[in-house]
Amino acid sequence: MEYRLYRPEDFELLYAVEEACFKPPFRFSRSMMQRAVANSQSATWVAVAEGKPVGFALVEWAEEAGLMAAYITTIEVAPEARRTGAGSHLLRLVEQSAQAAGARVIWLHVAVENAAAIRLYESQGYRREGREENFYAPGFAALSYAKPLEDGLQQQHGE
Repeated sequence: MEYRLYRPEDFELLYAVEEACFKPPFRFSRSMMQRAVANSQSATWVAVAEGKPVGFALVEWAEEAGLMAAYITTIEVAPEARRTGAGSHLLRLVEQSAQAAGARVIWLHVAVENAAAIRLYESQGYRREGREENFYAPGFAALSYAKPLEDGLQQQHGE
């Protein structure tokens, strides 16, 4: 598996991954996804197998109350590429992009029913912060998770 940053010519294949992973009303619209990947305050990493994108992760960052924070908008891996470590690798890449942008914390939402993703996030040091009812749609709750990034920056700089 190869990992690289998003290129505009990837969009249609990434949207096909979106369609394979999510059904309405959980799927991003094309226009929302196009805005997200084009945002200058974001990074989109792509997992490529046999020359074709099979997964991607999108992280955005912004300053909130004087603290640079990052939000993982999505991590998606096509069904045929799951259990290959692609999700874990994409998670590490978006964390690195967030750190490079100066984020000190990274957070995300995950569907309450998505046990595999919850295990991944918890194994990588994310801590549950709360639960939001009707987050995705009426009757579909999400858990919020966060992880400080400061320690990673200090370790990278040998402090």
